[in-house]
Amino acid sequence: MTPGVAWASDAYCGPPALPDSLWTSWNADPLLIAGLLVALLGGTILASRRSGDERRRNPALLAAWLIAFTLYVSPFCAMSVALFSMRAVNHLVLVAVLAPLLAYGLGGRRLTGGLAIAGVLHTVIFWFWHAPAPYGEALSHDAIYWLMQASLLCSGVWFWRALMARWSDITATAGTLAGFAAQMGLLGALIALAPQALYEPHLATTTVWGLSALEDQQLAGLIMWVPGVLPYLAALALAVASALGLKRSADGR
Repeated sequence: MTPGVAWASDAYCGPPALPDSLWTSWNADPLLIAGLLVALLGGTILASRRSGDERRRNPALLAAWLIAFTLYVSPFCAMSVALFSMRAVNHLVLVAVLAPLLAYGLGGRRLTGGLAIAGVLHTVIFWFWHAPAPYGEALSHDAIYWLMQASLLCSGVWFWRALMARWSDITATAGTLAGFAAQMGLLGALIALAPQALYEPHLATTTVWGLSALEDQQLAGLIMWVPGVLPYLAALALAVASALGLKRSADGR
């Protein structure tokens, strides 16, 4: 067995997915399934106790649960072992889709301060786990894998909750979102333009998908570089539209 395959075969999601057996590569980890069922039950109880305007948050919780199921149970989990580009999608969906859905869906008391700290910490964590050495360790040890996933998600939820608390402050919101989009694009560019393949777990797992390890890495970088910034730009557009709506309402009084 080649080193890349040996390393990737120890990944939490199991052996790297193969094209001809992709739809049989579901993750049936009983602890994960139990955790997801507990989360679904908790979300259902929370949703049933809400009334009035709070009910509008319930679809976000359901969407977050479905996304988590897709990321960790469906064959996508095994694909992210085979392809770094799919791992990039995993991380982007985790921090830019699942995290804001949870931040909004959970509701409750929002963090009213610490936006700068939350943004910096979330950025540092995201860059750390995309360095080749920590990334490789995460794919070879289950505990480190879940540390990576939990730190990305928890820091992401903190970031989005702090951002939502400052939503009406268009200067802070726009500056934060623009800055985060810029750093995501920078990281993607650095990965895409690297002259050689950097991520050892994928050195021997991409060819069955018609990609060299370097081509897979370049695709991952491009995903971060272009579509990876879109959720933050979309949130920026929503924030600007919300601020303009409030201004028009105030002017119409």
